Amino acid sequence: MASIPAHPTSPAEDLSRPPHERYQAASHFKDREHEFDSVKMGVWLFLATEILLFSGMFCAYFIFRLLHPEAFIAGSHLLEVKWGLINTIVLLLSSYTVASGVRHAQTGNLKWLKINIALTFLAGAAFLGIKFYFEYWHKIQVGELPGKFFFYPYARSEYEPLWWGVYWVATGIHASHVIVGMGLFAWLFLRARRGEFGPGHYNAVEGVGLYWHIVDIVWIFLFPLLYLIH
Repeated sequence: MASIPAHPTSPAEDLSRPPHERYQAASHFKDREHEFDSVKMGVWLFLATEILLFSGMFCAYFIFRLLHPEAFIAGSHLLEVKWGLINTIVLLLSSYTVASGVRHAQTGNLKWLKINIALTFLAGAAFLGIKFYFEYWHKIQVGELPGKFFFYPYARSEYEPLWWGVYWVATGIHASHVIVGMGLFAWLFLRARRGEFGPGHYNAVEGVGLYWHIVDIVWIFLFPLLYLIH
């Protein structure tokens, strides 16, 4: 009696292969390529909404600055350029590390993928540490606050509370995006440790990388608009 041939093992069932090679696209996609293109398009649509959010913020900045330039110059004079410059350098370096992480995911270099994810997370932590400790904390103490919370005694314009409103809203929204990015990098790192990313599957790494680049680009605009106008 002839033996029945064993059912061939599917890629998802072959446990000898790394997880990223065993990854199967969701059932509503035709294949990995279809899923990758759809996910990337979804990420870009999300980033478009982020651009709209920050565009509204920049429009408010330009309108208020046009109406009250003296308040913006006086308020900007109170910012320490060195901290803004250091944070700019930190984010530029993080752009390099996150781009390197995407490249290492594409080439299957999991060691350097994890290193670059960790470095980008640390860069985000450094940015927030500088922002909260060296900038926000001092401004809270001396009363450089928005609106009715303003009590800085050496104001040179009655509209300086408006300037500080723009500063706190712009940098606060940006800082919240950095915090979200750090959470995403922690999630990526845990998945990278399990070997879930590689040449055949790196959608999440590239998507988070694109998000982080938007965060960096927004700061590139905020730095001169807030710190260098005086």
